[in-house]
Amino acid sequence: MISEITGGYVKTEIHNGIRTIEFFHPQSNSLPGKLLEALTHEVHGAGNDPATRVIVLRSGGERAFCAGASFDELLAIENAEQGFQFFSGFAHLINAMRKCPKFILLRIQGKCVGGGVGLAAAADYAIATEAAEVKLSELAIGIGPFVVGPVVERKIGHAAFSNLSIDAANWRNAEWARRRGMYAEMHPGIAGMDEAIGRLAGTLAHSNPEAMALLKETFWKGTEHWDHLLLERAAISGRLVLSEFTRKAIGQFRKK
Repeated sequence: MISEITGGYVKTEIHNGIRTIEFFHPQSNSLPGKLLEALTHEVHGAGNDPATRVIVLRSGGERAFCAGASFDELLAIENAEQGFQFFSGFAHLINAMRKCPKFILLRIQGKCVGGGVGLAAAADYAIATEAAEVKLSELAIGIGPFVVGPVVERKIGHAAFSNLSIDAANWRNAEWARRRGMYAEMHPGIAGMDEAIGRLAGTLAHSNPEAMALLKETFWKGTEHWDHLLLERAAISGRLVLSEFTRKAIGQFRKK
């Protein structure tokens, strides 16, 4: 099934219990609101589908994995309510991934920025290539990684999250992310990554669904309040995006 978004898409397919969800946007796989909504819908649906044993989440193309929030949509926000609605899209997707009773494997072929780092952290098992550098660039445009903060901090720890948030202009390489637990595996190239994903997904597709669901529940224990927390964080980002500083910063980023 393919859901076409203006300039992009979300498509899903299932084979032998493995449901693959792929998203794409021509602006380095950035995430406009409609694409976030479609992804959330697909993750929720896959979680409720008895035929789905494991989920593989991936983006299209061979370059950037995800550039995070869509700059075009950020600039189009005119008030705090619109800002809240946009950033709520990230909150809903992270919470859908968290509460989905199926393991989510993430395929990361290239760079992750902002919300893309949030997706990497929200996955149950992320497999990446050496090209999968990470950066939390939110502070550089005057916002701060408020919505993705809880899931990133949970995955890599307080110190690493603080460092990534404060040094918002510089990339960390994939080995940095692997050592801190964001990536479970890192491979030299796409072929090795895809082989590893296929192997693990195939194994999980033949594992006990009840055991996997209960195991995932234990992994995410203590995050039950995130339904409210991430929306509170979305409201913060929704206000900050209206600042003159952020408007100018986003404009400068778009010119690069």
